[in-house]
Amino acid sequence: MPAKKPALFTGDPATGAKEALAELKRLSSAKVRDGMARYGLPNDKAWGVGVGEIQKLGKRLGKNQALAEALWATDVYEARLLASFVGEADRLTPRLMDRWCRDFDNWGVVDTVCFKLFEQSPHAWDRIEPWTKLKGEFQCRAGYVLLACVAAHNDGIPDEKFLRYLPLIERGATDERNFVKKGVSWALRMVGLQSPGLRKACTALAKRLTESESASAHWIGREALREFAKLRGKM
Repeated sequence: MPAKKPALFTGDPATGAKEALAELKRLSSAKVRDGMARYGLPNDKAWGVGVGEIQKLGKRLGKNQALAEALWATDVYEARLLASFVGEADRLTPRLMDRWCRDFDNWGVVDTVCFKLFEQSPHAWDRIEPWTKLKGEFQCRAGYVLLACVAAHNDGIPDEKFLRYLPLIERGATDERNFVKKGVSWALRMVGLQSPGLRKACTALAKRLTESESASAHWIGREALREFAKLRGKM
């Protein structure tokens, strides 16, 4: 068997962050960095490291919330993704989650942090509604993405808990901003896949959205109906 690579984290968070940044720099690729624009990701704060490599590095570093916060403070795109892999969900506070949310400036960080870290926090449910009301495009997106993530990762949640978020989805559906629109779409589809009862409620909402004068709402409703139709075809 090949020798196991030693853990990179050697002590205080600042030192660990420097070591992690050095490793990210070693893994960086100009080709990856230049290709980010094709996915709507700004690369002015990025070095060009694939998510798979970042996830592997996160496993080597292990869970360490202090290190995650030190990585986040660097404002490097890949370091913030890495923070989502080494952060400790049970040590997150609402204040810290709100602070990181305010820092969101691209969909890649929003989605990775919500999917890999925030949705596991006991405070996740309480952050959804406040974030959907924020003015910033990526802050608002974060609320809907977080709803999509808790729906995707939590089986057995009573329908009633999700039903109370449908008005938020309906309200957000008329937001014409691209990254909010796609976040709302994701949330509606994920909630609708949770149970037959939720699918019925989300289908009714999707049909209403297709009748809206809002181009965004119409698109969201159409995408959801297509998703639910695929599911019916598999049953």
